[in-house]
Amino acid sequence: MISFSKVLKEKQVTYIIPLVLLLLLLAMGAVPSYLKGRWEWKQPPPVTTLKELRKIRKTGLTIPGWETTQQAEQQVGEHKWSLQVLKQASSPTQVILLLLPQNGPRDQPEVEWTEINGWGRLRWGKWDIAQERSLEFSVKHSQTASSNADVPVKARFFRVSTQQDTFAVLQWYAFPNSGNPSPLRWFVKDQLAQLQKRRNPWVAVSIMIPIEPLGDVETTKSLAQSLGEAVQTTLMANAL
Repeated sequence: MISFSKVLKEKQVTYIIPLVLLLLLLAMGAVPSYLKGRWEWKQPPPVTTLKELRKIRKTGLTIPGWETTQQAEQQVGEHKWSLQVLKQASSPTQVILLLLPQNGPRDQPEVEWTEINGWGRLRWGKWDIAQERSLEFSVKHSQTASSNADVPVKARFFRVSTQQDTFAVLQWYAFPNSGNPSPLRWFVKDQLAQLQKRRNPWVAVSIMIPIEPLGDVETTKSLAQSLGEAVQTTLMANAL
């Protein structure tokens, strides 16, 4: 029999660990800044690749092995994303790639996935999520100190049903040396980077792959992972 009290304790630990880490970061970063008479989050270090990040919204990405058939700025919630339609020469399937790059030094990931849900409902009349799970992969980063080091990426992977179409969706925030769907992960990494007078730039990525009505997302796992790897690699090489 499952112990309810044990489950509660495990959940408490899950929330307590990130909270303790955040408090440590604030103690390490905010307190010294306060003693020096300045606040780091009011004067954050610059994002060195901000020009390249802003360009993404206008032009999208050039993905090796994929052709862009359409690209435009798309209003999603309160932000303008790059909406790209991609296809491979060997397949008639058209994939939607949505990208929201960081737009300023104080810009941070917050509710991007919620905004996409709202946009989807407005565009297709329905946006029902099912079969949600994680998809993890890694890419090579030849520019790191350790040649061809593995860069880990964890993404949300789920099915979306609309009134017209069904999609397998892959979502994550791309960072210079990793990727994760949680804004909290970005916050922790950015605080650590600011202690070294650097920043952790980010791009929100949402890939939508058409599948059969009410189909299984596992049928597109290989394609989703392959395209996810290509997007992460391209972002690290050109914008992050």
